[in-house]
Amino acid sequence: MSALYNALFRRNYQMLGVVFAGAFVFEMAYDTGMNKIWDNMNRGRQWKDIRHRYVDEE
Repeated sequence: MSALYNALFRRNYQMLGVVFAGAFVFEMAYDTGMNKIWDNMNRGRQWKDIRHRYVDEE
């Protein structure tokens, strides 16, 4: 445990970097997961699913 502390949290700028990087990674993972859940729950009702019915591809 002390090795983890010494590597990541000993200095203030290191701790802030770890916190910001962790928040960024969490946000990306959360957004991706929620978008997949939303798309799965609303499959067939979104514009990307029914676009081919209304738009002529040229």
